[in-house]
Amino acid sequence: MKLPIVLSVLFLCISKLAFAESVGFQQFQLASDTSRPLKVSLWYPTSQNTPSESVAENIAFVGTEVVKNASLLPTKHPLVLLSHGYRGNWRNQSWLANSLALKGYVVAALNHPGTTTFNHSRLQASQWWQRPHDLVRVLDYLLEDTIWRASIDAENISAIGHSLGGWSVMQLVGAQLDRDAFQTQCQLYPNPRTCGLADELGLSSSQPGEPTSFDFYDPRIKKAVILDLGGARSFSLKSMEKVETPVLILGAGIDIGDLPQAMESGYLAEHLPLFNRHYKVYEQAMHFSFLQVCKPGAITLIEEDVPGDGIVCKDGSGTSRLKLHQQMFKDILSFLTHA
Repeated sequence: MKLPIVLSVLFLCISKLAFAESVGFQQFQLASDTSRPLKVSLWYPTSQNTPSESVAENIAFVGTEVVKNASLLPTKHPLVLLSHGYRGNWRNQSWLANSLALKGYVVAALNHPGTTTFNHSRLQASQWWQRPHDLVRVLDYLLEDTIWRASIDAENISAIGHSLGGWSVMQLVGAQLDRDAFQTQCQLYPNPRTCGLADELGLSSSQPGEPTSFDFYDPRIKKAVILDLGGARSFSLKSMEKVETPVLILGAGIDIGDLPQAMESGYLAEHLPLFNRHYKVYEQAMHFSFLQVCKPGAITLIEEDVPGDGIVCKDGSGTSRLKLHQQMFKDILSFLTHA
């Protein structure tokens, strides 16, 4: 009698994945804190195929096809929170959000005020504790909203962050800022891309309004994925050694000049407990390989606008960003599914 039951469950799982042939998409502004409104973008599985349109696309980057404001598949879905890097935005990992939505996930990305493409406020950037709090605000909203709380599996919530986003996500699973340790590390290993941003990000000295506790651990986050982390050496060793949440660390093997993964992703992997951390380096990836696929001619176009910024579209020789994304997604999905 057990075999038919097992086959029925398996059939339902396969049917659900096959049913999610399209991706729904919504955007809204979360203004519960009027001094720090958050632009939130949601991808989710839907059975609607039309009308489809491209989002997260511009003259340099490839977008994804979605159905705006489509209905959500009527079942419980795992949730993923996405945090962008320094001066990034919600579009950066849209390729990943779209792919996860096709597999049945609800994915929420946001713009972090002060460190997003669209907001360079030094005051907001220096409020470093707001980044992890932004993610908590979005999570609180989704789990309290009448519609979304009925569609989200509250026992299957993950967070993914790229670069400074990875730094933000790590705080949600227990890593804590240690200014003394950071200053010591920056004296030993000066780095303009991390240590050089210390003042702007409020890491050099205490900031007005800074919380007395640096513990932002949120037990609702069951898994974390860190994409080529930046700022790992600002965490206390003691807090990293106590992290119990499973963490997948993915590093870029090609240094862009001043952000060697061995000093960031590798440092994090070295100090997290071995039993719950997974660590992989993509030898042909660069720091920005975790961003969207670039259109032909994008490097020239970007260089004409801002010399030097064309690096965001560069990957290692002998590969393509699309191929890298395919492997990254396979690894991330496997971790989210089996960790």
